[in-house]
Parts: sequence; structure tokens; C-alpha cells
Amino acid sequence: MAAIVNHTYLSYLVFVILGLSSLCLIEAQKGGFSVELIHRDSPKSPLYNPLETTSTRVTNALRRSFNRVHRFKPTSVSTKTAEAYLIVNDGDYLMNISIGTPAFNIVAIADTGSDLIWTQCKPCSQCFKQNATLFDPSESFTYKTFSCSASQCENLEGNSCSSNKSCQYSVSYGDYSFSNGDLAADTLTLASTTGRPIAVPKTVIGCGHNNDGTFDEKTSGIIGLGGGDVSLISQLGTSIAGKFSYCLLPISKTGESSKMNFGSNAIVSGNGVVSTPLTEKFPTTFYFLTLEAVSVGSKRIKFTGSSFGTDDGNIIIDSGTTLTLFPEDFYSELESAVSSKINATKVDAPEGLSLCYDAQTEFAVPDITFHFTDADVKLQPLNTFFLVSDAVSCFAFNSFQDFSIYGNLAQMNFLVGYDTDKQTVSFMPTDCSKN
Repeated sequence: MAAIVNHTYLSYLVFVILGLSSLCLIEAQKGGFSVELIHRDSPKSPLYNPLETTSTRVTNALRRSFNRVHRFKPTSVSTKTAEAYLIVNDGDYLMNISIGTPAFNIVAIADTGSDLIWTQCKPCSQCFKQNATLFDPSESFTYKTFSCSASQCENLEGNSCSSNKSCQYSVSYGDYSFSNGDLAADTLTLASTTGRPIAVPKTVIGCGHNNDGTFDEKTSGIIGLGGGDVSLISQLGTSIAGKFSYCLLPISKTGESSKMNFGSNAIVSGNGVVSTPLTEKFPTTFYFLTLEAVSVGSKRIKFTGSSFGTDDGNIIIDSGTTLTLFPEDFYSELESAVSSKINATKVDAPEGLSLCYDAQTEFAVPDITFHFTDADVKLQPLNTFFLVSDAVSCFAFNSFQDFSIYGNLAQMNFLVGYDTDKQTVSFMPTDCSKN
């Protein structure tokens, strides 16, 4: 009799939990919600190292930037690996999420350049070292694997079928790191800064049982925020009306957290808002914009294109790349225009940077404006130059082969809003410490 009572109670408990999850998502649909984006060098981050100097942090950020760029190379991304071509442990921002019922806490890299949400799981035949306990799917009431015939499996690039007919995912990365495991559905919970946690039932996730490479032991996986079908943004779908935004704090605000907003909280409106079209291109993971020119003061330099094309969709906007990068010829002309406007002492640049000045004496920098289609985005000095040490300030742009990427330094203190329904990205100058 006791077993029957316990089973009934358990069923009731699951029903209540699922009901609350639905209510939380309904609340999110009505009012929107926001979550913390934690910079990896913030004291709030598990990756924070108090012994690192500013110079060391900048050096590491530059290394991550250039490592990360390789996954954007169109010729390196096949139809079977489009979602997966990523240099792991290269994102600058983290999110606290939970998976399962009861909720199991995970620290994941938030990445606008990838899609699949995945974490390491028990049992693990081969796992990279992880400080936190691994997620055990057998302890989640709401965890369910997909069969090979499920549409979620058939639509996933790089899927395979196990001997017991369950769907398997496989992602490999540009540095030969990888994650393999079960494609499953479970409740994903986001710690909202604006109310109760937001639970999203039946979220498609990867439960990794065979993972290795250069993953950081203080993180547990990746939360994909790209434009593909299995990203968090696409899965939230109509509940957020295709809208999300973020406001990245300047690097000087290391003790605070940036915010990512969803749904009605993500609407960008008010004085100074400009909007530019998103261009749909392969791979759908990435967010492509069209850059027409860059102005330095009154000098307008036409952008002739990159490996992503010469016309529509010629630049990617990415929150995980630190610098803004251009093809070598265009960057050379841009740097020349900028340096001609600065009256300061040039100094040797650290590896990964090109134009640096002695910062012990203040110097004025020229206005720099990005002319996207239908949107002129005027940058502030904090977007264009940054301190690499107490004595050296460097240009936050560089060249890298034939790539063009609008990086996160250029986006700081802007409210950047994505509307995947209307296919636009909006920019509004904002003090992100007050947002």
C-alpha cells in the first residue's frame, strides 16, 4: 500500500512541477524576462583569477578572439558541421542555467555563434575534467531521449542512431574538441533577474557521455544562442516573439553583470535607436549584417566585402569575439585614417593588436561611425580604444585574413536588440550599468 501511495504522490508532484513550469513560461510570455550575463573575468565568474593582471586578461581575450574566428570560415563549415564549428572555451560570457526536475544547476558558456545546448552527463565513458558534479539524467523526472524517427532527430545535423534506436548527437570543434551523446528533451530553467525563475519544458538538449578537449573544468557546457533550430532563441520561439537583447557593460565594470533580455523586455525603443536588416545566409547559426562603410571623422571608407560576401550579409555580429575584425586591405586603410587623427606617442603593440599609444598622457580619438544598411552606429571612445595596461591603450580593431566580425568591445554600452521575426538588429546608446 505504501508503494502505491508514494507512486501517487510522485505523479502528483511531477504534475504540480510541470504546471508551475508552464505558468512561469506564460508569465514570461506576458511580461518578458531578463537573465544575468557574467563576463568570464568578473569576480562573479567561476573562471575569475584574482592574480591575473590587466595585461594577462587582455592577452587571453585576444587569443580567444583569434581562436574563435576560425569557426566562422565558410569553407570550413560543411552542411553536416555548420552548428558545431566552434573553438571551445572561447566565449567571453557565461550564464547560470538549470536542467531537469528537480533543477540541476549548470554554468554554461553563452554563445551567439552556436546552437545546441549541451552539458556533460552521467554515465560518462570519457569526460573532460569538471569541478562540478555531472548532470544525472536518471534523477530528472522530465528527462526523455528522442527516438531516431523523431523529427527533432531527423532535423539535427550530424545525428546518428544508437543500437537501441535512440538519437545521438555529435559536435566537433575547430581545436579537435568534441561532445557526443544523447539528444533529449528536458526542462530548462533560467534564473530571471526580474521575477521567478523561467522554466521552459521539453527543451531539446544534448546530454554528453563522451566529451574531451580544451573545455574549462569550471564550466559544464554551452548554451547556444544562434539562429539555428535547436538554439535557445529558436526553441523559446513564440514565447519571446523572436526577440532578445543584451547590454554589455564596459570592461572597467568588472564587478557587475551584464543583462540578456527576452520577449517584451528585449524591445529596443526610444531616442537614438537605429535598426538594420538581418540577412539570412548559410550557416543559419550566425547573425549576418550588411556593412556599407566606416567613417573616421568626415572620411568615409567604403567597405568592399569579406569572405562572407561583397553585398548583403558581409559581416557577422558576435558577442563572443572581443575585437572587431576586417580583411587586411580594408583594415589598413581604416588604421591609417585613425592614426592620422591622433596626436599621441605610438608604442609597440602586444601580439594580436596593431595600433597602440602611450596612455600615460590623455589623447583625443576621432569619431568612428559604422554605416550598416539603414543604420549609422556612432561609437564612443570606450568602443574604439581600450587599456591593455596602465600605460598602453590600443585600437579595438584589427585584421584577420578575409574575415569581418563586429565584436563585443564595439557593442559595449549599447542596447543591442535582435528581432528574428522581423529580421532586424537594433542599436541604442545606453549606460548599461543602469539598464
